[in-house]
Amino acid sequence: MICFLTVIEASESFGVKFFSWVVRSYAKIRPVNRICVCLDTLPRKWAAFSGCDWDKLGDKDIHLSPKDHKQMSMLTRYFYPWGLILQAIAIVHFIRRRPDTYWLYIIIFLGPIGALVYIFAEMLPDVGLLNQSFKGMSRRKRIAALELVIRDNPSVGNLEELGELYMEDGKLQQARAMFTRAIEARATTLDCFYRRGVCAILLGDAAGALPDLEKVVAKEPDYDFNRAPALLAQAYSLTGEKAKAEALFRRVTVTSTLSETYLNFADLLASEGKNAEAREWAQKVLDKNPTMPRYLRRRERPWSQRAKKTLKKLPA
Repeated sequence: MICFLTVIEASESFGVKFFSWVVRSYAKIRPVNRICVCLDTLPRKWAAFSGCDWDKLGDKDIHLSPKDHKQMSMLTRYFYPWGLILQAIAIVHFIRRRPDTYWLYIIIFLGPIGALVYIFAEMLPDVGLLNQSFKGMSRRKRIAALELVIRDNPSVGNLEELGELYMEDGKLQQARAMFTRAIEARATTLDCFYRRGVCAILLGDAAGALPDLEKVVAKEPDYDFNRAPALLAQAYSLTGEKAKAEALFRRVTVTSTLSETYLNFADLLASEGKNAEAREWAQKVLDKNPTMPRYLRRRERPWSQRAKKTLKKLPA
């Protein structure tokens, strides 16, 4: 803000003339409309460039020329109610996506202009994520079709596919039940056991996840790019086998770079009182952000937010 004011003071540029026009047009807008136009937060210093006395703005003694009246009508036409709508859209997106906190100040204090900047910088790049919504629609159609198919043909393949679709749709309990049915129907693929274990640990049943994850890791120690042993370590941690969990985490983190693994390991170290090392692992999640492509930073945002929370609660 200080730098911005310095630029304004140093030059009678287009920006200064624009704010002069805004403030002069603002003079006769009723108080309720001033809030709607989102200009009540303009500093007095900006008003000084327009030649207006800020304390007298809106008084009946101030007379506007026909040109100023025309400018005022243009201001209200372009900023109200569209400015409020833009801000509302930007704030809803901010709450849902939780980007950096400074964006909230830009949206609120810069009004419609700040909301537009946010929309172009944060919302438009998220359009690519809408593809997941369309996939969700087709996924639910396939789920409905498979639910009918397995009544007559409960084959292992159909049960596994339905379990995977349930899992992608967030229906973990149904997914776990489908994988159990597939295993009872003599499914032999490791993926079926692995996914049932993942469902169990996500549902909070770490003890129930142990047999499946141990079976998978015993046959393929680095299954699913080392996520299987990392989840097994997490299951050990949640069931109180901290020594086994720490040993496995240390082995996995030699090659794995998953943020989920780093943060689970940090939680384990924090529970053992090793706060300094726990902070190091949480910080590693944040250290990856500068070198990541933008689309990956968006996908990693929940882990980054969790890392920040971990760092806040751990003493330095």
